[in-house]
Amino acid sequence: MIFSNGDLSAIKDILDAQSREAPAKVGSIAPDDVTIVPGPTGLDPKQTAFFQALSIQTKIFKAQIEIVSAVTVIVAGDKINGSQAALLDKLKICPFEYKMHIKNVLDNGKLYPAAVLSISSDDILAKFQAGCNNLTCMSLGSGYVTKAAAPHLIMNAFKNLACVSFATDYSFPQAEKMKAAAASGPATGAGASSGAGAVKAEEKEEEPAEEEADVDMGDLFGGDY
Repeated sequence: MIFSNGDLSAIKDILDAQSREAPAKVGSIAPDDVTIVPGPTGLDPKQTAFFQALSIQTKIFKAQIEIVSAVTVIVAGDKINGSQAALLDKLKICPFEYKMHIKNVLDNGKLYPAAVLSISSDDILAKFQAGCNNLTCMSLGSGYVTKAAAPHLIMNAFKNLACVSFATDYSFPQAEKMKAAAASGPATGAGASSGAGAVKAEEKEEEPAEEEADVDMGDLFGGDY
């Protein structure tokens, strides 16, 4: 039992960092799967009996035993037998580790599983953001207005009004500012690039009316909403 008034997650990190390698013991229950990777073993050909007992495919290469393919010799939850322990000992493999495992957490009289200590603030924020996104999508898709969807609905309505203003004679103060911004940019560029007579200048002056109809509303408001 560990008593603390501090951050319990920090205590879990300290306990997880204090682990010790342990060999496979005969009769013990394997906490994890044990897989032997392919490659040379450093054992001489006379010791192939250990591999044959476990149905491990091997070959002789440069006077030593080499494992052909990866093989799982121990499955988590199984009892370790003598052949498995002897093989891992000859290969100098310590497949397990022993450390302190937190089983439960008692906080303010309530008992929680140890898994709650692995939850971080980022995890909570990510779940909350995902829930807000789903709520907004449902609101926009169903037509039922919520606080999360209201800004998007207002922006979409404003875009529709601005499009109507550009296509007709109807206008309002915000649309006038957008029209002025759309008209001033192309007109300045056209005047600087044109060095011809008055006829060409008149043609350039008529172009802003066409540009006003093709204004990209998304660029003026920093992206689509």
